[in-house]
Amino acid sequence: MTAAQADLQIDRPAVADGAALWRMARDSKVLDLNSSYSYLLWCRDFAATSAVARDERGEPVGFVTGYVRPDRPGTLLVWQVAVNEAQRGRGLAAALLDGLVARTAAERGVTTVETTITPGNTASERLFTSFAERHGARLEREVLFDAALFPDGPHDPEVLYRIGPLSLTPSA
Repeated sequence: MTAAQADLQIDRPAVADGAALWRMARDSKVLDLNSSYSYLLWCRDFAATSAVARDERGEPVGFVTGYVRPDRPGTLLVWQVAVNEAQRGRGLAAALLDGLVARTAAERGVTTVETTITPGNTASERLFTSFAERHGARLEREVLFDAALFPDGPHDPEVLYRIGPLSLTPSA
């Protein structure tokens, strides 16, 4: 964590954080917004594979949600990453991602990270590309869900980023 993040605490989300996570996803204007109910469930059922950053008042200012894939227990699928606008540019998303992956590697043996990114989401592309570089891991990309698969109107394709195997000691 950088000096600019020293006033923040990173831990597991609690159910009471669900509304704040929903608002951050909504306000991002980039993430697919799911129902508020899904964020409450996420904070209850997937807290062990998610992370939240809290400010000095304990309020959530960033999050990463993820889950370990049932058919690939060594793979953490990162579902969403969001940071409050006032906290952006401080490296918080990278700190959240690094912390979550280190925790799930230690607790669950995670060696690979996956996520999907829509083309043109430059911030996410940079976040996951730099994550792979920091951890000396190979990065593979392929279209996971073509645009035609989405039934609810126009949607960009979702490109799968597969990062691994991980070396959790950052590369120089």
